[in-house]
Amino acid sequence: MPVAAGLTGALNPAALAFAGALQSLSHAAYLSGLLLGIGLGFWSLVPAIERQTRAFTLLTAIVVVGGLARLVLALRLGVWTGGVAFPLVMELLVTPALCLWQRRLFHFAP
Repeated sequence: MPVAAGLTGALNPAALAFAGALQSLSHAAYLSGLLLGIGLGFWSLVPAIERQTRAFTLLTAIVVVGGLARLVLALRLGVWTGGVAFPLVMELLVTPALCLWQRRLFHFAP
């Protein structure tokens, strides 16, 4: 998801329903590029994922901090559309669960 959404937003922020001033679209493209980078970072860990606990934890922390920022804004604005709720589930539940899974792999790795 982060690679697809990041690439889409970086190349065409309007495709992700971002709208507004050109400066806002530029910022959305930048943030999408960061998301793309995070996704590629996770992908780079796959060949030896069981030994990548530190990097996996760092990337997870970055995603969770972003999710917390999204949650705070959603609470302040009262916005709970699918475009807000789905990413929150991925950022605050799925990604930390994957991090716990990776740690379990680490403990069983030879």
